[in-house]
Amino acid sequence: MIALLLDIANILGGLLLAVPLFRGLPNVGNPIGRFTDKIAPWAWLVGLLALITGGYYLIVHLFSGPHVFHFEVVGIAVGVILLWDRLTGRQALTAGGENPSGQGVLSGRALLLAIFGVIAIIVGLQGLFTPN
Repeated sequence: MIALLLDIANILGGLLLAVPLFRGLPNVGNPIGRFTDKIAPWAWLVGLLALITGGYYLIVHLFSGPHVFHFEVVGIAVGVILLWDRLTGRQALTAGGENPSGQGVLSGRALLLAIFGVIAIIVGLQGLFTPN
């Protein structure tokens, strides 16, 4: 059950982080953007869930093996990123510049976090289909 919570936290956290990339897609961007706008107020809860479940599995796998898996490392990273503003008082995402067409351009830290969000989604989906 805790593994399922970790996978769901990775998927939802990845969606929250990758939404700037998805908004640029023509047919997919608007529905995903609306969905993430609805869950954005609870991003801190998703981050807390990812941090707790990832930390739990990290401790379990450090002491009883077989080795540390990427699921928990990504979960902990997602949790820290989503809780960054509550931990430090500064925002984790920075807005990119704008191009001549008026649409935002992802660059720097925002692009890195968006790509990490896609990775977190893939890891969460992989965890759903991987036996415990």
